[in-house]
Amino acid sequence: MGSVHSWELVTAVDGPGTRMTTFLAGCPLRCLYCHNPDTMSANRGVPVRAEDLLARIRRYRGVFLATKGGITLSGGEVLQQPAFAARILRGARAMGIHTAIDTSGFLGRNASDELLADVDLVLLDVKSGDPETYRRVTGRDLAPTLEFAHRLDALGIATWIRFVLVPGLTDDPANVALVADHAAGLGNVERVEVLPFHQMGQDKWAEIGMRYELADTRPPEADAVEAVREIFRSRSLLTY
Repeated sequence: MGSVHSWELVTAVDGPGTRMTTFLAGCPLRCLYCHNPDTMSANRGVPVRAEDLLARIRRYRGVFLATKGGITLSGGEVLQQPAFAARILRGARAMGIHTAIDTSGFLGRNASDELLADVDLVLLDVKSGDPETYRRVTGRDLAPTLEFAHRLDALGIATWIRFVLVPGLTDDPANVALVADHAAGLGNVERVEVLPFHQMGQDKWAEIGMRYELADTRPPEADAVEAVREIFRSRSLLTY
């Protein structure tokens, strides 16, 4: 049994092909720019049996195979519910469906080698390369994410690095360079996605009674986003 917030069918995000992205409820991080703050608490999810979610996944098996897509477990934080996630990943792999997890890596130690053996792709959200900035963004430490990243590398699990560019928060070139250096030091990173900050989740913070600190922050200009992507490309990283 897992606590599930929602799910959706998407294309061109959350991994290759058409994806069924399932958002699990509960997360140990408190990212200032979170666009799904309603997934932070496990209490905001609904109980779902693994067999029922796998039955839903099975219905779209033809779509996944035709588009070279699959399932992505996201959140919240998927590794806050490792037993449930492992059951879903194993079941999907048994159906020949591509699997991905979208994680901060902060709870990487919750992921057993057996769980990771059923993961084809990890979307690793690296919030910052500088420990002080990481704590400012998330309220947590950076080290567990980097530890998990190196573990994925040692296991040879394909990884896409995701970095959210927030003006005045994560956009310092020195901070970006640290993220790029961490990514370039790994042999399993297939691509880096630089995601521009947006305000689409702002109303959710008010709805759940949480203070939103970035109300006055504007999305980055296109040239600023491209400049950050160039920092990653200068390390020979395929970057979008």
